[in-house]
Amino acid sequence: MKYRRVLVEADELTEINVSPLIDMVFILLIFFIVTTVFVEETGTEVDKPQALSAQALEKQCILIAITAQGQVIHAGQEIGVGGVRPLVSRLCRDEPLPVVLQVDRNANAGLLVRVIDEAKLGRAKSVSIATDPAQS
Repeated sequence: MKYRRVLVEADELTEINVSPLIDMVFILLIFFIVTTVFVEETGTEVDKPQALSAQALEKQCILIAITAQGQVIHAGQEIGVGGVRPLVSRLCRDEPLPVVLQVDRNANAGLLVRVIDEAKLGRAKSVSIATDPAQS
């Protein structure tokens, strides 16, 4: 019996089908996009005071900033004190959410109290003031 040797070129053996790999990359990309938590910002930078008892920010909350110039800002737009209650009422319609105030250390205390009152009248779950962690 005579055996024949079949010669196979090296290029045919090293070919890899990458289409399933591309599919997996897209599936992973979609997974990470869907599961990413996006942090909402107030749209302005404030100089927050420091506190030793600072806690982590809740994931779902209403962020409102009060600047040293007396501006009340939500999502980059000035809403004023009069806009706090309608905003909180609208966002808390389905479920009460906590309100976190990012207050500049040089902001007017009277303005802060009025914003807290408006947030509570808008049915906020709680009202907290954001601080930076104190450095020991």
